[in-house]
Amino acid sequence: MNRRVLLAAGTGVLAMIACGAVFGAGNIPRYVTAAVADTGRPKANTDLDAMRHPAEMMAFAMVKPGDKVVEIWPGGGYVTRLLSKIVGPSGKVYALNAPGWPDRLKGAVKAVTGNPAYSNVTVVEQPLEQIRPPEPVDVVWTSENYHDFQNNGPFKADTMAMDKAIYAALKPGGYFVITDYVSAPGTGKTVTQSLHRIDPDAIKQEVTAAGFMLDAQSDLLKNATDTMTERSHQGSSQIMLRFRKPG
Repeated sequence: MNRRVLLAAGTGVLAMIACGAVFGAGNIPRYVTAAVADTGRPKANTDLDAMRHPAEMMAFAMVKPGDKVVEIWPGGGYVTRLLSKIVGPSGKVYALNAPGWPDRLKGAVKAVTGNPAYSNVTVVEQPLEQIRPPEPVDVVWTSENYHDFQNNGPFKADTMAMDKAIYAALKPGGYFVITDYVSAPGTGKTVTQSLHRIDPDAIKQEVTAAGFMLDAQSDLLKNATDTMTERSHQGSSQIMLRFRKPG
């Protein structure tokens, strides 16, 4: 089955929207299913699965065995563990924190790197505007945090410079995958601090300005009851965006 169909995006640009393999459980790759079923995943992670849809999310990201992946802000490792098992022993996950972030947050991923079952995960520290992994990578991933990089405090970054650095770090044809909490259309980046949300159009504008093409988007993580007027939390509506570096 063809995993993609061409649909016309609202801007008139053709966007590649994933289907079948993402939204049909029977079409989730086996290596993704196995990663979700990993018995090393702690209960605190698996308890979130009903809201985060890890199998569909990982299939959407197009990560596969052998891939080299940069995960920006791994946190406690929810996605890190999944990526580790998907890419397998021939792959690599670079869990990236910025130097100025609080130690309590940077150190949370040690629960993953301290476990031999995830020995393909290495923590790196680099400013977001200067992301430069040790080797070209297939995928760069960040979840629930692009809005944070707009805000005052230790997480603030020049996201346009970050996007350009990510573009340079990826192999031709590589993917930049973003999931984040959505704000109402037209709000741009005006509520990133107050509501910890961002207008998907603001992300698209910045990332495509760095040279990427919008390859796919999904509302799989949408919550129909979310009014988008309150501060985001687990279960709030998210957008999934997949950008591709041409080549």
